[in-house]
Amino acid sequence: MCGIIGIAGASDVAAALYDGLTVLQHRGQDAAGIATMDGNKVRLHKGNGLVKEVFDEDAMALLTGRVGIGHCRYPTAGSEGSDEAQPFYVNSPYGIALAHNGNLINTDALRRLVFEQDKRNVNTESDSEVLLNVFAHELQAQGALTPQAAVAAVAGVHRRCTGGYAVVSMVLGLGLVAFRDPHGIRPLVLGKRERADGGTDYAVASESVALDILGFVRERDIQPGEAVVITGNGQLHAEVCAAPKEHAPCIFEYVYFARPDSMIENISVHKARMRMGVTLGQKIQRLRPDHGIDTVIPIPDTSRDAALEIANVLGVKYREGFIKNRYVGRTFIMPGQGERVKSVRRKLNPIPLEFKDRVVLLVDDSIVRGTTSQQIVQMARDAGARKVYLASAAPPVRHPNIYGIDMPSAEELVAHGRSEAEIEKLLGCDWLIYQDLADLEAAVAGPKFPGKKFDSSCFSGEYVTGIEAGYFERIKQLRSDEAKRKRKAS
Repeated sequence: MCGIIGIAGASDVAAALYDGLTVLQHRGQDAAGIATMDGNKVRLHKGNGLVKEVFDEDAMALLTGRVGIGHCRYPTAGSEGSDEAQPFYVNSPYGIALAHNGNLINTDALRRLVFEQDKRNVNTESDSEVLLNVFAHELQAQGALTPQAAVAAVAGVHRRCTGGYAVVSMVLGLGLVAFRDPHGIRPLVLGKRERADGGTDYAVASESVALDILGFVRERDIQPGEAVVITGNGQLHAEVCAAPKEHAPCIFEYVYFARPDSMIENISVHKARMRMGVTLGQKIQRLRPDHGIDTVIPIPDTSRDAALEIANVLGVKYREGFIKNRYVGRTFIMPGQGERVKSVRRKLNPIPLEFKDRVVLLVDDSIVRGTTSQQIVQMARDAGARKVYLASAAPPVRHPNIYGIDMPSAEELVAHGRSEAEIEKLLGCDWLIYQDLADLEAAVAGPKFPGKKFDSSCFSGEYVTGIEAGYFERIKQLRSDEAKRKRKAS
């Protein structure tokens, strides 16, 4: 999962891109980059680290131009070196920079075709560079540089690429080109800002919150299979250019990744998480009307909305029981199990007064590897809790996510091949309760979109794009923690 942003305006956009990336930092803390279009030149700066670490005053001064794109990276596949930082750039045709959020599942086949058929070299292990070269080849085949040619090139990308992807790109001599996979798995939102001179600035971003802080009005989500072209003089062209497919936005955005103040698919992430809490609280009441819970405590930050509603439904106290160190990154998106394990204790510290001699219900947004949950349950016991219950606002994660979230190997998922009773024992809690999938989907859809479909593959094992034989074994070899350790050692 990564954060992407693109802006086309009437003045230099680098500072706005920087600010937008800082708001999207929760989506990726491994690397960051910005590319701008300055006449017939691409200005590009990127590197490993947080946004504030990658860009200093000198770097920002070089990023001149009224059109630009930005990216903050969270690694799912390939190496973790600085050569994987985005945006990527190719000089033919015209000069193109591209940043990508998601994951292609036919990368190996595409890589061969790009080399053998398109006569292009891919220099990294990143599927984003493969996607860039596919787009560049398709644009070159159009023989012209117009918005219509860019739309036709995106149509070629949709025909050739399979997976979840949201893309912002910049083409010298044309402007900004943004598009989204035909299933709409990865999010991408369009905003605009009216200028005093009567013109309009446009922006696209992974989440609407990035538009909010820059003064853009959220217009709409970019449609599945749609190409949006914003020319250097501020003209917007938009066209759906892929064959219709089932619309299935990623439900894990609402569970964990997105900020609560974002709107995705016209659904408030904040309200969706509140509804998750209501349905989970109702399940607790059904299963254990005499639950004996004294206090509901969220595991910060993503579970707060759900935990508060659970407390309301159960009629028990809601308390903040853990203090979070704001200077430690999101544990889930850290590369490598070793870093995740070390970071839990550095990240959270309990308030013993909220635990001593109480039956506490800890609420988390989800339980993936179980690393964090296991340690937090023990922290609650050490703080004096009489009993520790654990509730997950999401169902058991039993299957890999293949569309851009780091759940690479089924064997690394605590729920894979285990019953809920076995997971409960492994995590060390007195009672473990999961959200039901039907309740999660209904909670996210809400009353405005009843029956809305989502990509819930990490819970259900049903993949909207279909899966080729042997795919899971390949990604296990590429993306598991063990594979990452071996690459680092070599």
